[in-house]
Amino acid sequence: MSIIKEKTIANKINESVEIYGKSYNLKIIYKNIKIIELNIENNNIIISFPNKYKKIDKKNILKIVIEKMYLEIAKNEIENVMEKTRLMLGYAPEDYEIKNIKNGLAKCTKDKKIIINPQIVKYSKKTIESIILQEYCKLKYRPNSKNFIETLKHYMPNYEKYTYMLSVNY
Repeated sequence: MSIIKEKTIANKINESVEIYGKSYNLKIIYKNIKIIELNIENNNIIISFPNKYKKIDKKNILKIVIEKMYLEIAKNEIENVMEKTRLMLGYAPEDYEIKNIKNGLAKCTKDKKIIINPQIVKYSKKTIESIILQEYCKLKYRPNSKNFIETLKHYMPNYEKYTYMLSVNY
C-alpha cells in the first residue's frame, strides 16, 4: 500500500478582491486536481489550479474565475434582496436579470425589467439593498421625483449615505 502525498505550491498575489465590502487576498495553489477550485478562508480567497496550469498565463483565467464567483454570489444574494424588497414595497419588476453592465451596477429598463451587474456583490449588503430599492422605485416613479425620494427615505432613511459611497467608490 503506497501513500501518495499531494504537493501544493502556493503563490500569494498582490491583488485583493472585494466581497460585501470586505477585502480578501488572492492566493493561488497548484494541486493534482482536474478542475479549478475556489474557497474562502479567513481573509483569503484560495484558488486551486490543476498542476497543468503552472506554465500558463493565469491573468485571463483568474479574471474569469473571479467573475464567475461574483456571478454565483450575486445569484444567491440578489434573489434574497429582490424578495425582501418585493415584500416591503408590495410590487415587483416584470423580470430581473443578472449580467454585466458597462456603466453602473443596476438599471431599470423601459419594459420594467431590472438588470443587475454581478459586480454589485463587491459592496456591503446595505449598499446592495439600497441599489435594489432605488431600482424598484424607478418601476413606479421617475428618478429623483418627489415620490421617488419620499419612498426611498421612507424605507431606507439613510439611503443617501450608500448613494454617496457608490459615487465615491464606483
